[in-house]
Amino acid sequence: MASERSADRTALLVDWGGVLTTNLFTSFGEFCRDAGLAPDTLVQAFRGNQEFRDTLIAFEEGKLEESAFEEHFGGLLGVDHTGLIDRLFARVGPDMAMLAAVRNARAAGIRTGLISNSWGTRRYDRAMLEELFDGVVISGEVGMRKPAPEMYRLGAERAGVAPEACVYVDDLPFNLPPAEELGMATIHHVDTSATIMEMERLLDVPLA
Repeated sequence: MASERSADRTALLVDWGGVLTTNLFTSFGEFCRDAGLAPDTLVQAFRGNQEFRDTLIAFEEGKLEESAFEEHFGGLLGVDHTGLIDRLFARVGPDMAMLAAVRNARAAGIRTGLISNSWGTRRYDRAMLEELFDGVVISGEVGMRKPAPEMYRLGAERAGVAPEACVYVDDLPFNLPPAEELGMATIHHVDTSATIMEMERLLDVPLA
């Protein structure tokens, strides 16, 4: 409701993969099936295998070249590493409703920003980023990743606002507490319609 809007919520910061796109883990599961692995192989590896996690973290922070990441990650999975990232993300597509909501927010005068942990930096549509966002923070370009608090501070700074002015949206719940500690309102993105409704409530602008 409009009456619940804080006068200070004048900015919208969002994640990319899994928020402005379809679900990443659905695509990862299909990749695993195609490779003859259990559908949850990647999810379990991220949760329980430190070498998987360390490799991904180094890549997201820009410390590993794409070819080196694919070779090492493919070896850990026991699959052909050729074109591995493209194959992992083959079934990821744009969430058109979420993209439209961000576009509408910016048109309504809301400051907008992207805070993204990247699997490489060359696949972002730079023209679209320029259209959608006042500020962009991509982990592989800045040498750090969420949930480092500085990612969120930098996101607000590049959007031209204080952290307390921001609403932040992410599909991974463990990425939200650092934003909350900086004073941001947060939304755990699970369902597009519900997320847009909550964005509208917090920002007091029509976005759908």
